[in-house]
Amino acid sequence: MHMEEVNFVLETTKESMDAAITHLEKAFIKIRAGRANPAMLSTVMVEYYGSMTPLSQVSNINTPDAMTLSIQPWEKSLLGEIETAIMHANLGFNPMNNGESIIINVPPLTEERRKQLVKQAKAEAEDAKVGIRSARQDANKEIKLLDISEDLESNAEIDIQELTDAYTKKIDSLLENKEAEIMKV
Repeated sequence: MHMEEVNFVLETTKESMDAAITHLEKAFIKIRAGRANPAMLSTVMVEYYGSMTPLSQVSNINTPDAMTLSIQPWEKSLLGEIETAIMHANLGFNPMNNGESIIINVPPLTEERRKQLVKQAKAEAEDAKVGIRSARQDANKEIKLLDISEDLESNAEIDIQELTDAYTKKIDSLLENKEAEIMKV
């Protein structure tokens, strides 16, 4: 019975740590790395029949090449609304409305902007590590509350630390890749 309780704690800890990694990966997608990517517009909301709707739900967003985003609204009447929404999103883009679609030329990143983005990526990675450490702390508290032998408790704490180390390494690896992607000219 005790082993099942320990395994349950380990499993829920792993789920918490997986959630931290998933959150980090989503945050990294939003950090621009010089190439056009539809995710760059993921925060843009458009007024659509009286409610604020994500841009991706009222249009097709494509990348005809590495430096261009093309937005094809499902209703032409939304062109002006989409253009305004992109400007208000403060993403540093200058949308061009050609009457059929909206074209955004993604400007190349300056060295200064790349450094800011690396800083942002590091902050996101640190947040993820805080999540990992918090999951470890919660797991260790739960293990102490279980009515188990000292050996079992000690082994469980070792397992929890190994999980923590593995997830921290994964975060470091994700950050290293994102940093290389951002700094690549």
